[in-house]
Amino acid sequence: MGRHAIKTPPHHATWAEFLSVWKEADQIDVFESAWNWDHFYPLAEPFDGPNLEGWTMLGALAQATSRIRIGAMVNGIHHHHPAVVANMAATLDHLSDGRFELGLGAGWNFQESNAYGIALGELRDRSDRLEEGVEVIKSLLENKSTTHKGRFFELTDAWCEPKPVQDKIPVVIGGKGKVRTLRTVAKFADQWDMTFPDTPADWLELDEILQMHCGKVGRDSSEITRSVHLGFDDTAPDALAEKAESFFEAGVDIIVWSMRGPMEASRLAPFADALLG
Repeated sequence: MGRHAIKTPPHHATWAEFLSVWKEADQIDVFESAWNWDHFYPLAEPFDGPNLEGWTMLGALAQATSRIRIGAMVNGIHHHHPAVVANMAATLDHLSDGRFELGLGAGWNFQESNAYGIALGELRDRSDRLEEGVEVIKSLLENKSTTHKGRFFELTDAWCEPKPVQDKIPVVIGGKGKVRTLRTVAKFADQWDMTFPDTPADWLELDEILQMHCGKVGRDSSEITRSVHLGFDDTAPDALAEKAESFFEAGVDIIVWSMRGPMEASRLAPFADALLG
């Protein structure tokens, strides 16, 4: 049986609505994890509408839930220095009693980055920064001290304390880049996420490339969990469950259901029933 997660894009709704959805998801075993995102602008019109900041939300949601695993899918590596990310991740792992998962990506949204003056850079810059940033974060979370001198970051005898509650915070890397992103996944990730593939064949094409990268870096690809985003919209729940099954049959492990439409907790239980069949 496939695994399921719920995602609440933190735009165009209120804190009370998001809180209600996460509390409800925490009570429904079908959903093993819940996610928001790390953007500052909405990703649907109106783009000047409300959008809550993801890391801050997770601190409160960690305290409001007790079972479900939590994280942001995914955090733009250019938004925060990786040493800061490592400390935030470790802290959230303590706030959630070991339920935190760290989503990371290269970033892509020029609209918000340009508006805030946050350098995003060209594609090579973004890919290099992601690979280097993930390496730094993992070292800080797993080692007593880290010394690193790279293209983007330099650390000298740096540490991150306390260490996470978990022996290892799972690192989830999201992206579709065939040359660089999937190579970074092969080198560092515990989970790879692909957003909104149209068909299982689209996902399989990238999964084959991931397996190739794993072979080149000497990684067993079965160590990497595969997830995809699908939309949780007003399509009949039975039809969504059928769509999910086609991805599970292709080899996907987890469906991340990104909520569209009303941010209403009452939508979750009927949907979970359909997913159970």
